[in-house]
Amino acid sequence: MKLRLTISYDGRGYSGWQAQDNAKSVQRTLTDAACAVYGRRCLVTGCSRTDAGVHALAYSCTVALEDGDIAAVMAPDAAVRALNARLPDDIAVANAEPVGDAFHPRYDVRGKTYEYVFRDAGVRSPFLSGLVYETRPITDDEVRRMDEAARLMTGRRDFAAFMASGSKITDTVRCVTECTVARRGEFVVFRVSADGFLYKMVRTMAGTAFAVGRGRAEPSAVGDMIASRSRARAFETLPACGLYLVRVEY
Repeated sequence: MKLRLTISYDGRGYSGWQAQDNAKSVQRTLTDAACAVYGRRCLVTGCSRTDAGVHALAYSCTVALEDGDIAAVMAPDAAVRALNARLPDDIAVANAEPVGDAFHPRYDVRGKTYEYVFRDAGVRSPFLSGLVYETRPITDDEVRRMDEAARLMTGRRDFAAFMASGSKITDTVRCVTECTVARRGEFVVFRVSADGFLYKMVRTMAGTAFAVGRGRAEPSAVGDMIASRSRARAFETLPACGLYLVRVEY
């Protein structure tokens, strides 16, 4: 049996989800907490890798349990309390539920939703540093242009133009089911759902929509960017600070 956890975390202090030598990661921190709770080294597996500085509102992962393990008989709500008591303030377990051994938090994913958050209040907030992308005011017309560009990014397409260099992935076709931009008070939010994402794909999509909003290209140019399969045709990859994983679907 495995215990599936839904966690949230502030990515500012971490090198990303994936455990790595000589770097602080969310996976290693959660593994240490599970070890303290269960008295042994636990295998913790995540739904995806997130880059350094990226945040999560609802990240999914599993903790492997063993026969006779106290973890196997511990009530899920007790596991939530026990883990949270041993985690730092910037990581929190929201929910725990038992799942079968066959369940895999990465390979069983049907879709994920990310949001990239812009703040355009004009004066930066010292309380939101590293949590949003601060920029000068975005007009209503610019939001409209961003949304128009975003909506042209939907469909089952080859998104190689939005993949950063350094990835070993060869199949760059993904199905984007939703892609929109909308204002939420002092924030402008780029939201995208898909069956999977390429390396830094969301941050490049958001950067391209933002550039279109600012008038550096017409929304209609998005189709040509995608068709080109050339990273040089799309715009900048935005910093990690504004990116949140908000939902994982199974």
